[in-house]
Amino acid sequence: MADVILMEKRGIPSAAICTDALTMSADAMAIIQGAPDYRYAVVPHPVSSLDADGIAAVAKLAAPQVMNILRGEAP
Repeated sequence: MADVILMEKRGIPSAAICTDALTMSADAMAIIQGAPDYRYAVVPHPVSSLDADGIAAVAKLAAPQVMNILRGEAP
C-alpha cells in the first residue's frame, strides 16, 4: 500500500489490490501515508492457496476495480 501511494504522489497512476482480510491494515497504512481516502481493489482472502483457475477468478474480480481506480471513476 505504501509503495502504491508513493507512486501516486509522484504522478504515476497506480492501484493496489488487497484481500478482504487485510483492509484494516490497508486503511491504516493509507492514513499513515497521508492518503486516508485512498481507494484500492478488494478481493476475497486467501489468494496464496488458489490454483490457476482460482487466481483467474480473483483477477476477474479485481480487474474492473483496478480500471475504475486508474480512471478516477467512482466506485
